[in-house]
Amino acid sequence: MKLFFTGVFVSLFAAVAFGQKPSVVPAISRAIVGHEKPKTAGKDTVMESDTSKENKEPRYYYASFNTNVFVNTKGGVGDRFSPVLEFGRAYGIFDIGLAAGRLKTAGRDTVAYLEFRPTINVFSKGRFAESLCLGAGYVFGAKQALMTEICNSINFNVSENIQVSVSQGYCFYDGTNSSRTGQYMGLGIAYNFLKGHSVNKQRKKAAIVSDQ
Repeated sequence: MKLFFTGVFVSLFAAVAFGQKPSVVPAISRAIVGHEKPKTAGKDTVMESDTSKENKEPRYYYASFNTNVFVNTKGGVGDRFSPVLEFGRAYGIFDIGLAAGRLKTAGRDTVAYLEFRPTINVFSKGRFAESLCLGAGYVFGAKQALMTEICNSINFNVSENIQVSVSQGYCFYDGTNSSRTGQYMGLGIAYNFLKGHSVNKQRKKAAIVSDQ
């Protein structure tokens, strides 16, 4: 600090002695200190708790609602319609979700289930992506209670926050003495919980739309 104030004093004396403008002194002082305040960052730079420089993939929570219809089941719409609500977290191209749904809406049979659903995007181009899901769950109170699922879907990102999809898949139900298989087609919509002007939202945008 003594050297700092000595340098400032000498600079001030030289400015007065040789007729230099006083504005030279602050410039020399700033040079000695060596730093100025950084410029304010622009928009879309809100750093979230899960944002890291090492991992450039977006991470966020999501919620989706799927309207599946079994195509190899006898009966009316109520015997075929299978609504599903899923909540999970995305890690770039990999999603981990927990789904709750019903195998049909007609009657009072034991058709409610809970399922663990990991999903991976196997292909993406612009706003379109293809996903593969392998799930495992439990049908409450059913004789064929063990449920496994394999499905694939074609997804379209309407925006960074909204995604629509068309899916088709197979469900396998296993019990002690019997088992069966069901095939379905479905439509779905998902909402991504991305904060406005956040780094993760920018990463999601970069993943679906080229700015070049």
